[in-house]
Amino acid sequence: MGDAPIAAVLVVVPARDEEALLPGCLAALSAALEHLHGVRDVAAELVVVADRCADRTAALAVDAGAWVVAADEGCVGAARRRGVEAGLSRLPRVAADRVWVASTDADTRVPPRWLTHQLALADDGVDLVLGRAVPDPDEIDAATGARWHQRHRTPAELPVHGANLGVRLDAYRAAGGWPRLPEHEDRQLVDVLLGLGTPYAPGLDVVTSARLAGRSPGGYAGYLRDLVTELDGTTDVVG
Repeated sequence: MGDAPIAAVLVVVPARDEEALLPGCLAALSAALEHLHGVRDVAAELVVVADRCADRTAALAVDAGAWVVAADEGCVGAARRRGVEAGLSRLPRVAADRVWVASTDADTRVPPRWLTHQLALADDGVDLVLGRAVPDPDEIDAATGARWHQRHRTPAELPVHGANLGVRLDAYRAAGGWPRLPEHEDRQLVDVLLGLGTPYAPGLDVVTSARLAGRSPGGYAGYLRDLVTELDGTTDVVG
């Protein structure tokens, strides 16, 4: 852990029947990787974990140039962990403190500078980057969107989202890696990292689907459902 220059980047995306949204995710990641390679000489690997998929998720990921790991976990935490373990075998063998592991979700679009920004922070000695997941404005009604932005105007609470997280590999390993949990695996990992004194910094926002029926019962979709409930049962959200 520390300020060793990053030599290899691993991006892991768990996906379960995400053929509708995965192409947008992978297009955004491709742009982020292109931007990264334009400014830094690093090895990079993009892994999609197709977990219990019954649709064209895996085929679409292959078409987009990602390396696909077929899994039967039925658990997002286990899928993320599987992706890290499998993806590391495809990277050059370098010290763990020189490997950066980035995590996002199949229903999320990252900005072009997402990886470049994370590695710049790593150069300054940061081992953990956490960023907001902003609901897609094209999928959310005005009232719910306004409520979300009102709640998140100030950084009163550290944003913790598996859809927007980066961590140095040696810190990840020291924390025990992704826990095999069906939800809130991101919170548990981050709690352990912070408990170990891992230096962290805020990352760039990502855009996440505002659908109300997500893959994890208590995940981002559940949070948005709670906002809708607060607004007198309004359910005018697409997705």
